Amino acid sequence: MFNRIWKEHVFPDCWKHAFIIPIPKPGKDPQDPLNYRPIALTSCMCKLFERIVNVRLVHILEKNEYISPFQSGFRKSRSTIDNLMSLETDIRVAFLKRNHLVSIFFDIYKAYDRTWRYGIVKNLYDLGFRGNLPIFVQNFLKQRFFRVRMGNTDSNIFCQEEGVPQGSVLSVTLFVLAINPILSVIPQTVQKNLYVDDLHISCYARNMQLTERRLQTAINNIVEWSNKSGFTISAQTIGIHFCKRPLHADPELLLSGVPIRFQDNYKFLGIVFDKRLTFLPHIASLRK
Repeated sequence: MFNRIWKEHVFPDCWKHAFIIPIPKPGKDPQDPLNYRPIALTSCMCKLFERIVNVRLVHILEKNEYISPFQSGFRKSRSTIDNLMSLETDIRVAFLKRNHLVSIFFDIYKAYDRTWRYGIVKNLYDLGFRGNLPIFVQNFLKQRFFRVRMGNTDSNIFCQEEGVPQGSVLSVTLFVLAINPILSVIPQTVQKNLYVDDLHISCYARNMQLTERRLQTAINNIVEWSNKSGFTISAQTIGIHFCKRPLHADPELLLSGVPIRFQDNYKFLGIVFDKRLTFLPHIASLRK
């Protein structure tokens, strides 16, 4: 059956139907529908086939180094620790050099739900994939339907016209393919790290104006790429000015003409970083 689906380019309609289970995001208001993560329950047979395809796809991507080395999400021998250690190291180096380090943590609005499907297929073709694989991915993504299930109640059937289904085996790899080019538009003078959709950039220098210019160029490039690729950078994007010395003003950086908000600490991949790198706010959060 799997060989027929693969070679004859057919895809069972029943595999395209999913039940969406809303999972509340931790620390968010449960009364707001936007504060839920939509997890898709899909066909078990489809998941089995996805796993076979995903193993082969990931092998080719890794073997040919198609995925940026700055992407750590869902990769063998990689984890959030890579990104966390990279950020901590940059901060400590900046402190030793008595420099300012400014970090920007980007929030991509509804990243999975807004993923541009055409962009995924286009990226596959750009990487040299031909034949059955791009056709399978296209058939897997198009004309998907879902119901929302809350307790014992199901909603009406809706059509998912964009995005990839969260909870699907193949979705993470397809999303990584879609967002991978964003790292190539960030200048080499700016440090960058990505964990699936958690994008973070940093820059340090003794001269704050130089840091501002470099980061603003990177931010403008990221926004321009996002607009062309179907992603939206949320206004919830946060900045932190890491500095041991007091009485230094935060930099002035703009995101689509709107000033980026700076704060004293930020929870990044489960760890609370504060501007002095004491980790005291993180310890306080653990005590709670």
